[in-house]
Order: sequence, then structure tokens, then C-alpha cells
Amino acid sequence: MLTRRALITRGGAAGAGAVFLWAATPADADSSAAGPVLAKTKSIKVGGGKIVKGKYVITRPSAKTFRCFSAKCTHQGCTVASVSGGTINCPCHGSKYNIRTGAVVHGPATRGLPRKKIKVSKGVIRLA
Repeated sequence: MLTRRALITRGGAAGAGAVFLWAATPADADSSAAGPVLAKTKSIKVGGGKIVKGKYVITRPSAKTFRCFSAKCTHQGCTVASVSGGTINCPCHGSKYNIRTGAVVHGPATRGLPRKKIKVSKGVIRLA
């Protein structure tokens, strides 16, 4: 027969184990789950791009290729302002980045834009 103390101790241990398992399970354990929607594919013209929420720049170097980069210029942290002529353009000091790779095309920036992972499916672009 279990005493009240034994029952509470065992129940507490089981509860603590359940909490540990819940806390140890990553929130994104389902690898098929995608992040927030950034844009629709049809809103980005081939050779162009779009600045999203001042945090991301999505480019479309070719009809079936989409890229995503940080929208923060690596020179002094300004937000890039436009995508045209095959480059992502910073208005602060004139830095330009390649729309396919994010590499510096024209300084003063010396480092390319960090690339972000995206998923493109059913006409929607999401963070991966």
C-alpha cells in the first residue's frame, strides 16, 4: 500500500520527467514547417527584388530562382533601399550587392550581404 508521501513523491517525479521531455523537444521539431510568409513570387520581377519589413531583401535573378539576404548594409548598417540593374542598392554610401550572391559589386562595403534560407512553394516565399 502506498503512503501519501510515496504517492506525492512518485507523482512529482513523473511530472518533472514530463516537463523535462517537453522542454527538451525543439519547438521546430517538424522540419516541414516553414517560417512566416515574406512575399508572393508574382510580386517580384525577374532581375529585380523586394525589401521586406526592412529586414530582408528577396531577389529574383532568373525566372525560377529566388534569393534572400539581410537588408542591412555591411558597411554601416543602413537598410538597403532598392533592387535594380542587377544589384541591391544602399542609399547611405552607395554600396551595391549582386542579386544572385549578395557579394559586393561596388563599395565602400567590403563584405557581402548574409544570405537567409527560404522555401518557395505554391507561389509563396517563406523563411525556412
